[in-house]
Amino acid sequence: MAHPELPGLPEIVSREEWRAAREELSAEEEAVARARDTLTARRRRLPMVEIGAEYVFEGGDGKATLLDLFDGRGQLVLYHFMFAPESEAGCPRCSAFLDQLGHLAHLTARGVSFAAVSRAPYPRLLQFKARMGWTLPWYSSYTNDFNRDFEVTREQDGGLVERPGLSCFLRDGDRVFHTYSVYDRGLDGLGSTPGLLDLTALGPLAGEPVRPHDEYEF
Repeated sequence: MAHPELPGLPEIVSREEWRAAREELSAEEEAVARARDTLTARRRRLPMVEIGAEYVFEGGDGKATLLDLFDGRGQLVLYHFMFAPESEAGCPRCSAFLDQLGHLAHLTARGVSFAAVSRAPYPRLLQFKARMGWTLPWYSSYTNDFNRDFEVTREQDGGLVERPGLSCFLRDGDRVFHTYSVYDRGLDGLGSTPGLLDLTALGPLAGEPVRPHDEYEF
């Protein structure tokens, strides 16, 4: 049986015509890559803000501060997962983001911890985490103003609305600094280890080779 014609398919050309078109596009892709490198360098030069508030979260080991979320490492990438206290399940878009993350050992080996934070009470997060089969650290900010302060929970039309986001932090001893945040459409295309490292203030640390995740030594 013949298949129906699909609308909007690319033009069919010869291999020579395709190669010429591909080379033209490649030049544009290289220009975009150079512009992205310039933007990444500017991002790392952003000023940072010291966190003065004493946020207390709830996680698998009980109460935890923002400093605890670093788990002894120098940098922290934190995903603002949309899960309101009244919701029965986590946001599908946020769930898809966590689903496509690589093995966290590749971040850990470079001195970067990863965690998710949501407003829902921790028992509800734990239940959904088990359903999804995730092992990454996930904390509840139910009892503090963390989500409001980082502009992922906002008042709108008399109620509270959530939006997804990702924030990066750096620590110097016991001092914690906020270096970068990105929200909504800015999350598109993120999730790989190199992409997350590019958002941090220190970036990929030189000298650490990429290995199979079970070969890193911590």
